[in-house]
Amino acid sequence: MTSVITETQSIKEAVTFINAIDVNKFSRLISRIIQKLHLKEERTFSEEEEEKLQAALSLDKQALSLVVETSAFILEQAVYHNVKPASLQQQLEAVHMQSDKAEIFSQTWATVGPELVEKLKHNIFSPKKLEYVDWQLNLQMAQSSQAKLKSPSAVLQLGLRSEDSEAQENVFVEFDHQELLEFYNKLEIMQGQLDSLT
Repeated sequence: MTSVITETQSIKEAVTFINAIDVNKFSRLISRIIQKLHLKEERTFSEEEEEKLQAALSLDKQALSLVVETSAFILEQAVYHNVKPASLQQQLEAVHMQSDKAEIFSQTWATVGPELVEKLKHNIFSPKKLEYVDWQLNLQMAQSSQAKLKSPSAVLQLGLRSEDSEAQENVFVEFDHQELLEFYNKLEIMQGQLDSLT
């Protein structure tokens, strides 16, 4: 299986901090992160809790933030790619995470992962939902500098609605022929990826 955790500079730094954290404290930290992962609007820790964590884990604010964000990222990747717990552990060890910390990720993922996937299935990742699509075709035949001009364009009207609002927002997007073709090709790619998931 292709690795979903690549060793970027920020991952290297985060792993260095993670490796220095006590195993029991790290286990509780990961449990809290995975419990709050599906709540995008809510912070994982309050400011007061972050201050206590900085002292308990001997990390400054920036290091703690990096550890929390990287841990959440790793778990999100596990959800998105539906990684098996053993594979997750191997991939984390491959980026030089100590085996006991990688095992905590793996065990937490094995225990809480299926429940998290179910919760995330019901979340809407976009704050707005597409209600309808309308379109019109325009053809510019001339302009002051050119007598004979054929410049077709398409205008898409996208009707968007927020989950928490009755008001509808209209977005108008104009495409020339090449832009519309590129947009269509991207939609085809998206459709293919959606079809492969179902």
